[in-house]
Amino acid sequence: MGLERIVSLAPGRTCLFGDHQDYLKLPVIACAISRYITLTAVRNDSQKLIISKPDINEIRVIDLSEPILKIEKGDHLLTAIKIAEQYKCIPDKGYDIHISGNIAINAGTSSSSAVVVAWIKFLLTAFGCNQKITKEFVSKLAYQTEVEYHNSPGGKMDQYSIGLGNIMYLETDAKANYVTFDKPLKGLIVAESGVPKQTTGVLGELKEKALLAVHKVKEKISSFELKEVNKDELPSYLNYVSDDLKVFLSAAVLNHDITQRALKEFQKETWSVAAIGALMTEHHEILKNYLNLTVPKIDAMINTAISAGALGAKIVGSGRGGSIVVLANEGEEDKIIDSLLKAGAKDAYKVQVDPGARIVEPKSIQS
Repeated sequence: MGLERIVSLAPGRTCLFGDHQDYLKLPVIACAISRYITLTAVRNDSQKLIISKPDINEIRVIDLSEPILKIEKGDHLLTAIKIAEQYKCIPDKGYDIHISGNIAINAGTSSSSAVVVAWIKFLLTAFGCNQKITKEFVSKLAYQTEVEYHNSPGGKMDQYSIGLGNIMYLETDAKANYVTFDKPLKGLIVAESGVPKQTTGVLGELKEKALLAVHKVKEKISSFELKEVNKDELPSYLNYVSDDLKVFLSAAVLNHDITQRALKEFQKETWSVAAIGALMTEHHEILKNYLNLTVPKIDAMINTAISAGALGAKIVGSGRGGSIVVLANEGEEDKIIDSLLKAGAKDAYKVQVDPGARIVEPKSIQS
């Protein structure tokens, strides 16, 4: 028979620490946030998945009676079907599917990954599979869909943050070990610049240079491991790389150090939001001054937030556009939001830490 109606919900995410670290297999600290992609699927009498995406004015039909012969790069819906087939998830019934949400598009809050995660949860719920459907399994399939299948740049942060939920410290190596912190971080604000981010180009460019810098050190010291470098040891390693690569090695080491200090704070029984905010701003300074990831509008928004009393603020994601995340004292969010909007932010709003992607209907299925 199959389920008549399925509602799959996936949150956006923001990165608190570790931007431009996951493609170096270095850890990140991210959190799922209370902005959502909602996928609603209703059974139809055809063998077609009829997909409506009103947010981008798109309608797509996937005919399940036709074999998948070729998948264009970036076609994550078809890619996810192909990947899920490996786990005996075989779509064999038609659905009318509506996908929409309030996660800003191309703003660094992972709207595209949220669509992929919501889609995968729908596929597994509607058509089953030969694995236990855990948050980790869904996150892994989303990563394979977005990154591995087409050999795209990027790491695991987006898919695992959205799939697992809460605040998450994620080791981005092959094991993908993680710790989640199931506590609220009050005072979070997301502000959109309105400047489209340049994901693929920026990621590809910076990833290539950072990996080249690491390679140059490894040529001289075969045992070199980036994640084991103490920031006090950085000057000695800089001798092994050319001047044009020094800044990329420095950024990797310094940002890793900031993430480790942030982890220690999150591991405490009581968090110091002031300490977390200060580390966010310190991280932003590296992204701005070493990796050149900001644009004037982002700089103005960060400065405005800090001047209005924010505890910390940083650019999010691939950079050169997109959004910022701000940490404020609880109760002061509205004042800072007003300042950001006056400074030209396209939008700014409070967010809460979200528990992660889930099936809302039928309620008996909470995978």
